[in-house]
Amino acid sequence: MLTQAEENYLKVIYHLSLTEDEGISTNAIAQKIDTKASSVTDMIKKLNDKNLIRHEKYKGVFMTAEGLYKAKMIIRKHRLWEVFLVEKLEFNWDEVHDVAEELEHIKSEKLINALDAFLGFPKEDPHGDPIPNAVGEIPYRQKELLSETEINQEYMCVGVKDTSSSFLQYLDRQKIALGSTFKVVKHESFDHSITILFQNLELTLSKVVTQNIYVKKV
Repeated sequence: MLTQAEENYLKVIYHLSLTEDEGISTNAIAQKIDTKASSVTDMIKKLNDKNLIRHEKYKGVFMTAEGLYKAKMIIRKHRLWEVFLVEKLEFNWDEVHDVAEELEHIKSEKLINALDAFLGFPKEDPHGDPIPNAVGEIPYRQKELLSETEINQEYMCVGVKDTSSSFLQYLDRQKIALGSTFKVVKHESFDHSITILFQNLELTLSKVVTQNIYVKKV
């Protein structure tokens, strides 16, 4: 049985592993969790002793197969609860993350599998992130960042990289949501902003915004 703190560390290590080809450093984990490196060192030892990670001197932290599965199950619970909160309790997509952070630590596998079935086995959460199934398989979805798109091509918003309330509220004000379609009409070389044709109006989005919206060609 993992503690809540151990689950939080495991999830952070998993997310870092998605963008790291080599081992994950103690400093990277400390920065992500906003804690001291000494605290991370203590937790790494605990997770290593439980065979959830492998810590190699001078190389960093690597996830074991069991650790990878455990992390995916935590993420599965988090994203299923987000779907439940939005679809059944009518939360906004910018309100669900913190609540799901608490609910993801519920231990009952039976409850989570029943929740999955109740929701109709959703493939993604309200932010467009894929939901691992009961055996840890994650559905693949083609996507790219809006900042990397082509001019005169139509795209659909399929997810967001930044799930903070402030960013999601910004998208709400622009009326951009999952499923929104638009045409890219201009890339500005000076500030790397992008102008899109959306709902028959031209809208210019900053580099910060375009680097946090996932799209696919339509």
